[in-house]
Amino acid sequence: MLEPHLGAPDILSTLRIDASPPPEPTAQSEKLERLYALIDGIETAMMTTRCSDGSLVSRPMQVQARDAGTDLWFMTVVGSDKTREIAFDPQVNLGFSTRGAREWVSVSGLARVTKNRERIHQLYKPTWKLWLPDEGGDRNGGPDDPRIALIEVEARSATFMKSTGPGVVQAFKMGVALLTGTQPDLGEVGTVGSVTLAEGPPRAP
Repeated sequence: MLEPHLGAPDILSTLRIDASPPPEPTAQSEKLERLYALIDGIETAMMTTRCSDGSLVSRPMQVQARDAGTDLWFMTVVGSDKTREIAFDPQVNLGFSTRGAREWVSVSGLARVTKNRERIHQLYKPTWKLWLPDEGGDRNGGPDDPRIALIEVEARSATFMKSTGPGVVQAFKMGVALLTGTQPDLGEVGTVGSVTLAEGPPRAP
């Protein structure tokens, strides 16, 4: 974290500090635009699933596609721990965060595992071979490798914070808040429900 330059106390005394929470964007379309800009810009999410013993496990997963209705797609390997955990409990959380956590997204949704070959061909990337060592035949890491599966997460709710200023400004606001005992205004916080998420457009190719 950058250490803010706080300046002299007499300068701080002239600042107008607004401790009220930042206003939420009122239009649902504006919320979706902010949400999608964050998801598409960060790309890698921490996917949290529940094990059969009730414990929670998180791991980084790269978003392969975002469909209409805010369905998010991920690549996985058949028989992996996460596929068994989703079979046990399909409710998952996806956490996105920028460096320094100045902007973040939390998505709650229902996950399902699919081996739809047509969809796999649509999303396939050569980099998937990193997780699929060549074992000969069709188990060569290509799009027809039977070990490939996809996880589709149907978003049911999402909360996000969109920063309203560069990092140095955010650091200054935090320094002022520490001195004044107020809550810093670091960005716009929005919540999007299932109805609005279902109406969302897909990510452009």
